[in-house]
Amino acid sequence: MSLVIIGSVAFDAIETPFGKTDKIVGGAATYASLAASYFYKKVKIVGVVGEDFHQEDIQNFNDHGIDTEGLQIKKGEKSFFWSGKYHNDMNSRDTLVTELNVLGDFDPIIPENYQDCEFLMLGNLTPQVQQTVINRMKNRPKLIVLDTMNFWMDIALDDLLAVIKNVDVLTINDAEARQLSGEYSLVKAANKIMAMGPKYLIIKKGEHGALLFNEDLIFSAPALPLADVFDPTGAGDTFAGGFIGYLAQVDTINFNNMKNAIIFGSALASFCVEKFGTERIKNLSEEEIQARVQQFVKLSSFVIEK
Repeated sequence: MSLVIIGSVAFDAIETPFGKTDKIVGGAATYASLAASYFYKKVKIVGVVGEDFHQEDIQNFNDHGIDTEGLQIKKGEKSFFWSGKYHNDMNSRDTLVTELNVLGDFDPIIPENYQDCEFLMLGNLTPQVQQTVINRMKNRPKLIVLDTMNFWMDIALDDLLAVIKNVDVLTINDAEARQLSGEYSLVKAANKIMAMGPKYLIIKKGEHGALLFNEDLIFSAPALPLADVFDPTGAGDTFAGGFIGYLAQVDTINFNNMKNAIIFGSALASFCVEKFGTERIKNLSEEEIQARVQQFVKLSSFVIEK
């Protein structure tokens, strides 16, 4: 059984108060698949790149055991490119350049050996593409996780609502939860969104952690206070990859395992922001990950004295 991750595989150029980069490999599927590979050994990626995407970039996936048969390479075309500049608070940014290139007419092809998929991560793409992937799965995966953003709520809400009906877990940030639901209270927002279809809802709150909702259950996960945040790009996708990778590893879906998965996803995301791009999450050790998870555990551990 496998974990299939679909999303953008791209080039980014990033500027933060700590420095700037030229073109480096990024994209939702890149961050998510690298993170998931630390917990699960049958990660398969679906995406599209141009001829400018080098063999050594693909080898980075293979070095993590990630199957790249579903990564289309369009000859004579360019990969998706995004450039952005972060403000001093590192929570807001300006998009400087967006070039869709091969992503503009992306038609996801699901290889036959991906049809054993039990866990499916739909990274941030058009809702139509996300729905197409679901439709092309011969058997419905055990768990479908969908990530989206306010842009699709603005321009493709009906399509987004249609695909949300077909997923088990939706991950969005707090502003997006309020926009999608029309409610300011995140508890009320969560109830409205879960009524749209997903059994679980994760509301990401950046430096303030994340909330997990399931029926009348709520879990609040902390964020790890870090002395230095160099680059937040990809942190949300890294979180999502770590989350679904952990669930694929334990292979049991319940609220308690979802809580654990959020902590493991948060741990991977906390590494991601420590350097530019994927640099920090490419060569983590199991010991580093477990130590970071324990830091999260200690953040919320307390004893009430009698």
